[in-house]
Amino acid sequence: MPHQKSDPKTHPGLLPFTPMKCFIGSVFAVVYLIRGLIPGLTLGLTLVLTGCAIFQPPALKGPSAPMPKVGLVLGGGAARGFAHVGVIRVLEQEKIPIDLIVGSSVGSLIGALYADKSSSFDLEVIAFKLEKEDIFDFSVFASTTGPVKGDRLEQFVKERLAREKIEDLPIPFAAVATNLNTGEQVVLDRGSIAKAVRASSSIPGVFTPVQYQNLTLVDGGVVNNVPVDVARAMGADLVIAVNIGKDVVNYNTANIIDITLQAANIMANEISAFKMRGADVLIEPSVGAVKTMDFSMKESLMRAGMEAGKNVIPEIQKKISEWQARHPNAAKIAP
Repeated sequence: MPHQKSDPKTHPGLLPFTPMKCFIGSVFAVVYLIRGLIPGLTLGLTLVLTGCAIFQPPALKGPSAPMPKVGLVLGGGAARGFAHVGVIRVLEQEKIPIDLIVGSSVGSLIGALYADKSSSFDLEVIAFKLEKEDIFDFSVFASTTGPVKGDRLEQFVKERLAREKIEDLPIPFAAVATNLNTGEQVVLDRGSIAKAVRASSSIPGVFTPVQYQNLTLVDGGVVNNVPVDVARAMGADLVIAVNIGKDVVNYNTANIIDITLQAANIMANEISAFKMRGADVLIEPSVGAVKTMDFSMKESLMRAGMEAGKNVIPEIQKKISEWQARHPNAAKIAP
C-alpha cells in the first residue's frame, strides 16, 4: 500500500500533535531570527506565516480514489542539497504523497533524514544547523586515498536518526553508490542507514572510499547522480526527480578539492542528462550561483527549492490525474 502521510498508524503523532508543531514552528522561526541563526528576515517571517499551514492534516482521499505510488529521487550536488529541503517542504504542503525515496550523494543524506522523520519541519531544523565541519573531517593521514575520512558524516547521520537500519524506515529508502573496482552501480536498500549515506556521498579524490558489504564504494554520482531507474525498480508509478547539478559553471578552482568537486559535477551532469529522461516530473532549482562547498547559502537554496517545487505542482497533479484515468481499477486508498 502506498505510504500515506495522513495515517496516524504509519506516522504516529503526526496528526495528534499538528497544532503543537504549528506553535513550535512559529516559535522556532522567531527564536532563530532573534539569535541570527537564519540569515535574513524574509525567510523567518515566511516560516512564521506558513508554519501552521504546512502542518495541517492532509485531506483524506475517498475510498474510491486510486493513487499512484510516488517516488522522489534526490540528486547529488554537495551544499546545493539544501534545495532538496525546500522541494520537500512544498510537496508536503501540497499534500503530494512520497511513497519511496532514492538518493545519490547529498540526495541520500537529505532523503534518509526525511524517510526517518517524515516531517519537513524536522528536516529544516536539522538542515539549518548543518555546517561544513559536520561532514568534512579532513585528515592528513587519510590523504593517500582522500583527505576527508567520512567518519564525521556517518556519525552526524547516526545521531539524528531514530532508526538504525534502512528496512525500518517509515518511508522505503535506497541510497546509490558506486563499486570503485568494477564501476557498477550499487543500490543500498538494507542495512545501516548511516553507512549507506556515507558510501553514497564519498566523492572520489575527496573522501576516503568506504569498505561496506565486502565492496569498496564511492559516490553514487559517479554512475547515477539522479537515479530515476532505481525508483522505478522499487515500484514507483510516478517519479519526481530533483536535479541540483544542472548549472556547472564555476571559476573557483584554486585547489585540488575545488578541482575534484568541479570535475565530479561536470561528469555527473553529463550522465544525468540521459538518466533523467525517465522521470515523469523533473524539478531543477536555480542553484547556479552557489558553490558546491558553500554552506552559507542555506536560505537562498531552500528558497530556490521551494520556488522550483511550486512551479511544478500543477504538472504533478496532472500526472496523478492521468495515472488515475489509466488505472481506474487500481488498489483503492483506505478511508
